Amino acid sequence: MMPIGDDNSTRKTIPVVTYLLIALNILFFLAELSGGEEFIKQWSFIPSRFSTYPQTDFITLITSMFMHAGWLHLAGNMLYLWIFGDNVEDYLGKGKYAVFYFLSGLAATFTQYFFQPDSNIPNLGASGAIAGVLGAYILLFPGQKVEVLLGKSIVAMPAILVIGFWILLQLVSGAGTLHSAKDESGVAYMAHIGGFAAGLALAFAFIHLGKNKSR
Repeated sequence: MMPIGDDNSTRKTIPVVTYLLIALNILFFLAELSGGEEFIKQWSFIPSRFSTYPQTDFITLITSMFMHAGWLHLAGNMLYLWIFGDNVEDYLGKGKYAVFYFLSGLAATFTQYFFQPDSNIPNLGASGAIAGVLGAYILLFPGQKVEVLLGKSIVAMPAILVIGFWILLQLVSGAGTLHSAKDESGVAYMAHIGGFAAGLALAFAFIHLGKNKSR
């Protein structure tokens, strides 16, 4: 069940921040391809290294959000950001959305770090921050129609079903990795879960802050 688009009829603004984030992810990935393994080791988030050198390694909390394990990883993440990010940006506003995106990404990284603080495996990808976008989307637009590819057919389904199915998969898979003696999946499921939860909480907070200011 692959999302390929959503209903943007209510969107009022051009999603400049979302487009900029997509561009930065692509540019950073091209630099990653050029730099090779040394670039990946230097700029990805490595839990064990962060535990030892948190002051000097702090920058990797940000740079790792723009790195990807391959073209397919990049394409999948950018597709989700393109589909869901513009609506969340339109609702929150550009400044709040930018802050929201990076806070979701940080929450995702620290969630994964909490469960694997001694891991030597590089953590990279925009998935955690984008999971935050999905968390906000399901709260803000639960009934919004999302077009998904089912086999050879394109079906419009409510966002709450599409994203709800996605987070259910993350929870099941994440539980599986926690109970496994050795996680060989290569997917940071706990980061996805942490980012999604942060996105829900941050969107909820922004909604209520906006209501309080308008009184």
